[in-house]
Amino acid sequence: MTASKRGRASGASTPMILAIIAILVVLGVAAWFLIIKPNREAGAPAMKQSSASQGAPSSASSAPVNVASLTTDQLLAEARKALNDQRLLAPAGNNAFEFYLKVLERQPNNQVARDALRETFPFGANAAEQAINQRDFGEAQREIDLLSKADPENYTLTILRSKLDAQRKLQDHEQQAESDKLAQQKRQAAAQQAAAEQAAAAKASAQPSLAEAQAEKARQEAAAAAAQRKREQASAAKAPAKPAPVSIQDAVLTHQVKPRYPTAAVRSSQEGWVDVEFTVGTDGKVNDAHVVEAKPHHVFDRSAVDAVSKWRYKPALRNGKPMAVTMRRRIVFTLGRQR
Repeated sequence: MTASKRGRASGASTPMILAIIAILVVLGVAAWFLIIKPNREAGAPAMKQSSASQGAPSSASSAPVNVASLTTDQLLAEARKALNDQRLLAPAGNNAFEFYLKVLERQPNNQVARDALRETFPFGANAAEQAINQRDFGEAQREIDLLSKADPENYTLTILRSKLDAQRKLQDHEQQAESDKLAQQKRQAAAQQAAAEQAAAAKASAQPSLAEAQAEKARQEAAAAAAQRKREQASAAKAPAKPAPVSIQDAVLTHQVKPRYPTAAVRSSQEGWVDVEFTVGTDGKVNDAHVVEAKPHHVFDRSAVDAVSKWRYKPALRNGKPMAVTMRRRIVFTLGRQR
């Protein structure tokens, strides 16, 4: 009877074990297609773009695409193709950023587009800076505007706008200086020609003595020199003042709160890290703290965000005035200490 009972119990538990195994297999397949595969597809183009940005620029000059007529899947495919062709921000109407932004316009929570924009933002900022250095100001402004749509609070945008403004003012100053130099050279040539004509006319009409001629020449040279000095003084007075330099100071941490080590992680001897992105306001307080990346996921997230939200900073300054900036910090959790 005992053996019979054991056989029935074993027979009843076998279907349950098989059912549990089947459920685990289904969950694994779903995780692959819904989470792992999309993230790999978004990450791979970004890595290709990073490598390509260090080499020779692409020669692609594709025509603008009718974005409104494309489906979401087609937009994502065009964005990946643009990344592979190194069309991150240009040309207008046919670049990866515009495709991903259009996806988010239709589906604000599309994680593939969000991750791709976040990962490629630094490379886009480098492209915009190159346009500034080449003094292609119209293109640089368009690219900065495009970057601001992807991450309007990013501190890098403030730096790019400051560089663009400084380069424009420097170009204006150089053009004005060159114009003044040409005008001055023309005035000098006219003055020298007039002095020569006056000297020739005086010599031909009066035939003065050598001493008188020399004295007249000296007077003419002195008058020309005086006139030249006046013109130089007038030109210096009209010259535009040099543009005021832009001074930017980073936010400084003044009060730090250490994160609490989760009890479950202590019991299981788990360690890891969490990347937290947040905004430091003009009052030095931390706002909008959120997790960007973590390993392992969802173990230390809450503890890291709670701690960072209590930090205090001396606010960042632009020409002495406080301004809000976006920052990113990694919180590391190791048994015995956190940092």
